[in-house]
Amino acid sequence: MKLSSRAKKLQPSATLAITAKEKALKSQGAKHTLYNLTQALFEEGDEVIVPAPYWVSYPEQITLAGAEPVILNTKEEEGFKIDPEELRKLITPKTRALILNYPSNPTGATYNEIELRRIVDVAMGAGLTIISDEIYDKIIYDGIKHTPVAALGEEVKKATILVNGVSKTYSMTGWRIGYAAGDKEVINAMGKLQGQSTSNPASISQWAALEAYRGPHDIIEARTREFEKRKNYIVERLNSIPGIKCFSPQGAFYAFPNISGFFGKHHNGKEIRSSMDFTEFLLDEAKVAVVPGDSFGSDDHVRISFATSMENIVKGMDRIEEAVKKLG
Repeated sequence: MKLSSRAKKLQPSATLAITAKEKALKSQGAKHTLYNLTQALFEEGDEVIVPAPYWVSYPEQITLAGAEPVILNTKEEEGFKIDPEELRKLITPKTRALILNYPSNPTGATYNEIELRRIVDVAMGAGLTIISDEIYDKIIYDGIKHTPVAALGEEVKKATILVNGVSKTYSMTGWRIGYAAGDKEVINAMGKLQGQSTSNPASISQWAALEAYRGPHDIIEARTREFEKRKNYIVERLNSIPGIKCFSPQGAFYAFPNISGFFGKHHNGKEIRSSMDFTEFLLDEAKVAVVPGDSFGSDDHVRISFATSMENIVKGMDRIEEAVKKLG
C-alpha cells in the first residue's frame, strides 16, 4: 500500500510508540481511526470509491486528505448493494481504494460471502486498498452471517484495512474507542499522525473496552434480537403509510425510508421539496426527529434510528402517520 507524502515525512511521537511489528492501532473512536487512515493513504490526485448512500464522514475525510471521493450510487430496488460491474466502470488509474461499510449506516444493507467475493475480486484485480468499516458486524438480522473481508484469503487480507470499535456492539459511544488492523506500514503511519495530534485514547476507556471484549457476550445476542423485533415493527409501520416505502435493513439499527412520495405536497403554505423539508415538517408538526438523507448521499430518504424503546417507536410511528395526513 502506498502512503501519502505527508505520512512519509512524519516522525514518530515519543508519546505513542508504534513498533514495526504492530498491525493494529487504537484511536479515539472509529471516526478518528478513519481520519488517520485517509490522511496516511491519500493525497491530491488520488480517487477513492465511496458507495452511496454512505456514512456522512467518508467523502469529507477523503476531501480533507486532498483526494477526490468518487460516488458509486447503489439502487434501492437492488437492496442498496454494490454492483461489481458498476464498480469496475468507476476504476481509473487514479483510483487508490474502495470503502466498504457493511452492515451499512444508513441503509442497513449487508453482503453474504458470495456477494462480497464478487466485489472484492474487482477491487483486488485493480490493485485497490479495501477499507472495510465493519463496526455493525455484531448487529445483523434475518439469520444472515457476517463475513469479514479479511477472511476471504491471505492476499485479500493483505490488501484490507479493517476498521471497528466498541460504540455499536457494546453501546460504548461516549468511551471513544476505535481501531484499525492491517498492513504494518499503514498502521505505523497512522500511529505517527495520531502521535503528533491526539496521542492515545484515554486509559480508562481502553480498560473498559478490554473488559467489554473479554466479558460475556450473551447480552449482545439478546439485544440484537430485540433490535430485530423493533426493526420489523418500524419497517411494517412505515410501509403501511401511503407515500412511504422502506427497505428492510439486514443490520445496524436504522431504517432508511424513501419519502420522495411526499415531494410536491404542501403544509401551511410550504412545499416539501427535499429530505430536509420533510425532516423539518416532522420536527415541527409531529415532534419527531429524523435525519435528512441528503447528508448520506440520497435526498429521497430520511434515516430513522430504532435504537430506542418500543414505546418510543410506537409513539413516533403514530405521530408520523398522523402528520403526513396533513400534507396535501
